[in-house]
Amino acid sequence: MIAITLKSPVLERLSDAEFYQFCLDNRDQRIERDAAHQITIMPPKNSETGATNSELNYQLSHWNRQHANGIVFDSSAGFYLNTGAMLSPDASWISQANWAALSPEDRRGFARICPDFVVELLSPTDRLTDTMRKMEHWLEAGARLGWLIAPGTESVYIFEPGQPVRPIVGFDQELVAGPVLPGFTLELRRLRIK
Repeated sequence: MIAITLKSPVLERLSDAEFYQFCLDNRDQRIERDAAHQITIMPPKNSETGATNSELNYQLSHWNRQHANGIVFDSSAGFYLNTGAMLSPDASWISQANWAALSPEDRRGFARICPDFVVELLSPTDRLTDTMRKMEHWLEAGARLGWLIAPGTESVYIFEPGQPVRPIVGFDQELVAGPVLPGFTLELRRLRIK
């Protein structure tokens, strides 16, 4: 199964409120909208990718519970970005200060904020070039750190503003999130689903 992009002038003119209603009307679908307002409907993740995503979110949530300095979101959360896009990463984190700065209205529906940290998992149906571009879009919108994790090849691509993409190969190591998420390390070996 592959993602489907809907190209329609009517859909491209949907306001944020109309787009949100479109998502509610199709809540069994995973939907995103790019900066040009083209809507993409993505297939469900396969079981292995879902298990990997669960482990990833567990590690991030466990770290956050210990440090209590932000909010963790799973793949069901969508965010309106300053670029006009509405994207939904596989895992993300927003600092408590940035979350607290949002009005209650901006927190409802799809929050109007770019997460500080985003993670995308490359599933077997995803194209690496498309997902790399999505990671660049996250940085353009204000993300301070992004990880693109490709479990099939045990590779990670690290995205940071103003820096070239850094590839890491092998899941026999830990990823350190550095100053964006102080003290957070991701045990990559635990992302191997056997």
